[in-house]
Amino acid sequence: MDWGVIDLTSTAIRDDPGSFRRRAAMVDSEGRPRTPCFNTHTQTQHHRTRRGKKQTIEKLPDKVLLNIFSYLSHLEICRMARVCKRWRQIAYDTRLWKNVSLRPEVSGLHVGSLESLLALISVRFGPTLRYIELPIELITHTVLHELAAKCPNLTHMLLDFSTAMQLHDFSEMQSFPAKLKYMCICLSEVIFMEGFMRKIYNFINGLEILHLIGTYEKVEEEEEEIYEVINVHKLKSATPNLRVINLYGINFIDDSHIDAFSSNCIQLECLAVNFCNKVTGSTLKTLIQRSKRLRCLLMNGTSLQSEYFKEVEWDKCALQELDISATDLSSEALIDLVTRITTLRYLSAGQINGMNDSVLKAWMESGNARSLSCLDLDSSDNISDEYLSKFILKYGHQLASCILSGMPHITDQLWMSILPVLKNAKILVMGTSERLGVNIHVDQLMDAIATNCMQLERLELRWDPENLRFSDKSQKAIDLLRVKCLKLRCMVICDGRYYETVKANFERADRGTVVRTTTCCRVSPYHLLSNYNDLIFN
Repeated sequence: MDWGVIDLTSTAIRDDPGSFRRRAAMVDSEGRPRTPCFNTHTQTQHHRTRRGKKQTIEKLPDKVLLNIFSYLSHLEICRMARVCKRWRQIAYDTRLWKNVSLRPEVSGLHVGSLESLLALISVRFGPTLRYIELPIELITHTVLHELAAKCPNLTHMLLDFSTAMQLHDFSEMQSFPAKLKYMCICLSEVIFMEGFMRKIYNFINGLEILHLIGTYEKVEEEEEEIYEVINVHKLKSATPNLRVINLYGINFIDDSHIDAFSSNCIQLECLAVNFCNKVTGSTLKTLIQRSKRLRCLLMNGTSLQSEYFKEVEWDKCALQELDISATDLSSEALIDLVTRITTLRYLSAGQINGMNDSVLKAWMESGNARSLSCLDLDSSDNISDEYLSKFILKYGHQLASCILSGMPHITDQLWMSILPVLKNAKILVMGTSERLGVNIHVDQLMDAIATNCMQLERLELRWDPENLRFSDKSQKAIDLLRVKCLKLRCMVICDGRYYETVKANFERADRGTVVRTTTCCRVSPYHLLSNYNDLIFN
């Protein structure tokens, strides 16, 4: 049995292999029970123990065990089901199966056949099921019929078509879960899905959150023919109540699709088109005019053009959160934005050559940064430390997030000068992976962070380990950070000697999940978006 992936339909119960040896040790060679020999003191203690009640996990009532099991993943719950009959009965309680992922690469759960899944839907999931993830091999019309009939409270669904080479036949599909509020569809590169979508249009008009996830991370350097595998123009007509739309890394999405959604979705609050590189912003003006409720616009890694960007009536919109990172916007377009928009509280404008001192100067002179609470200027090399220091010292007291990473000229000296102002900061990202000609005195930096930023929740130090200088007394600074920043959940450091020192310190204090390495973790300000929970997808 592969303990990494468990067959969800398995009901095997295994006896404890040591139980036979323990029973054998209690009898002699002739089969008579052995009588232990105690001295007087030991015997007295033994009788006292027998008279008193032994408190073991078996004495806990079912509702307490059920509550304990609720903190476990489904993979762990399935392992617990093999302990005994009682634990199996609790593990299969439908209240533990409200949110289910059947993708083995995500949850470790595997369903061997469609018949087994149909039985699980009836017996184990039922009316308590709220969220389900299905891989391509389990997306059939019979499964969807059963979910519609047996799971009336299903409101969240993820359908993963990303590995599909062909679809099942949906010509006989007559029903589909009709109470969905959230739907995430992982698209394939080559499979046309209109045959499936045509069958579900009548059932999804109550959708409020829609995720269409493309194949951005799988695209090779060689350009291939691009297929529009899903008809967005028909989809928008079937989903008039959408509040949040996330189109992530889809190579065929362009400005016409944004225009289509804005023409029909009057409730739109958040639109994300990150890494849709065909988006140029030509319909951005129309989007802002139509979508009066739009508060969040995420356009990271798109092909925005400055002339379209300057046509938008920023002074008449109510936009509060904007991500334009990794675009080619000019300084003039950015100045036009920051001097006209007055409601901006979140701005992510990293990796833009046009972001320079003139933009910060115009922004400060306009006074429009008075609502700003999140600033991300990652890898904005054209900003000098002088103007950056002026801006942070003026508005730092209101910032909950400050991202100043990827800039070699921003060292610990600047951070030491601005940290006293960042008293309300929850997220800080500093440093660069480039090898610097100067050393970073990390002990002083940790001491300043602990003294000034007690509300800190996430911290990342991207400096190369060779540039970090710390003394034998660095444990004192780390202790101060750990004791004062009690809300700290994540601290990301480049792998090296200092990482090992900090990690060991937190582990000794039973906070082993806090310190992580940049190899597998990065800190992002997205956590502070008002629609963050709606934008999460897997």
